[in-house]
Amino acid sequence: VQLVESGGGLVQPGGSLRLSCAASGSIFRTYTMGWYRQAPGKQREVVATITSSSSTNYADSVKGRFTISRDNAKNTVYLQMNSLKPEDTAVYYCNADHTIFGGYWGQGTQVTVSS
Repeated sequence: VQLVESGGGLVQPGGSLRLSCAASGSIFRTYTMGWYRQAPGKQREVVATITSSSSTNYADSVKGRFTISRDNAKNTVYLQMNSLKPEDTAVYYCNADHTIFGGYWGQGTQVTVSS
């Protein structure tokens, strides 16, 4: 599985961005997909996950502001980020996880929230 993220960039506080992660492979729909982030000097942390049955889970810090979704027809997972804060600044990584086939990471996309 190859994962390619896009959609990062510079945005002002209170703004929005939508990240996309395009996955290769015909069994995308069977993977749990997730978005993680890593800020400078900090450990990578989970932001949001979505299972093969589209059950979602969010970190407390982004609940009510971020929405994860998936389009199995396009092999793509999205992260809609609203009401962005400077503390959301990080490199955001896409992850695909399967109980049988293992886990995969994308290369990351930078999100910077600054005025």
